[in-house]
Amino acid sequence: MPDSLSFVFLNAFIINNFVLALFLGICPFLGVSGKLQTAWSMGLATALVMLISSVSAYVINSLLVEFGLEFLRLICYIAVIASAVQLVEMAMKKFSPTLFRALGIFLPLITTNCAILGLALFQTFNEYNFLQSVVYSLGAGAGFMLAIVLMAGLREKLELAEVPSISQGAAMSLMLAGILSLSFMGFAGLGG
Repeated sequence: MPDSLSFVFLNAFIINNFVLALFLGICPFLGVSGKLQTAWSMGLATALVMLISSVSAYVINSLLVEFGLEFLRLICYIAVIASAVQLVEMAMKKFSPTLFRALGIFLPLITTNCAILGLALFQTFNEYNFLQSVVYSLGAGAGFMLAIVLMAGLREKLELAEVPSISQGAAMSLMLAGILSLSFMGFAGLGG
């Protein structure tokens, strides 16, 4: 059961959600979750980079193990992630300049998003095969999208509410993130 594809997906998507359970990728989660449209786009871009990075990390890890160069994993993963982000950034700039401007500095900062590096390292540590790695990255990407879209939806709804001035802005965002995190921690028991 722990190695089945459905468990690998569910584990990355809900049980060990990278943002709300493992607290990875908090910067774009808080920075881009002000509007639903930009949150959805950032989630999609991050999920795409996660998929590309996961597949590349699997291939790179196989080559490094074959040649006994495992100590180069981290630097190789970082280079692949930076390249994947550049590809996504160029595509977004070409096909959706408005969205490119809306995401601003957070788009190139996907390179330093610890959720993406964590994905590559976790799949290597768990010794997932190729199919499990792809499913793990899809689950992690979907989980990231879920978290950032939930946060954006809540923040948009709160713009319509009367909130005491002491808890507006960053304080409210952090309280919302904490409540979302607590709700996702309830899924921890599913992991066995």
